[in-house]
Amino acid sequence: MCVGVPAKVIEKQEFSALVDVMGSRTTVGIIFVPEVEVGEYVIVHAGQAMSIIDEEYAKESVEEWRKLTDARTS
Repeated sequence: MCVGVPAKVIEKQEFSALVDVMGSRTTVGIIFVPEVEVGEYVIVHAGQAMSIIDEEYAKESVEEWRKLTDARTS
């Protein structure tokens, strides 16, 4: 099973974007979503933005990821 994480686009280049993933910034490819704009959210898997997602869904997903990481450290 593959898992993607939500990320907010901070800066956009031609084929890549700087994204924020739960407070960490990284560069990902945007070849699958070239129409993405700064401020939008994407699902990232294996260094690639796979799809553009709704902000509400992204925030709900981040909350679930936080619960998982908190449970792991407890």
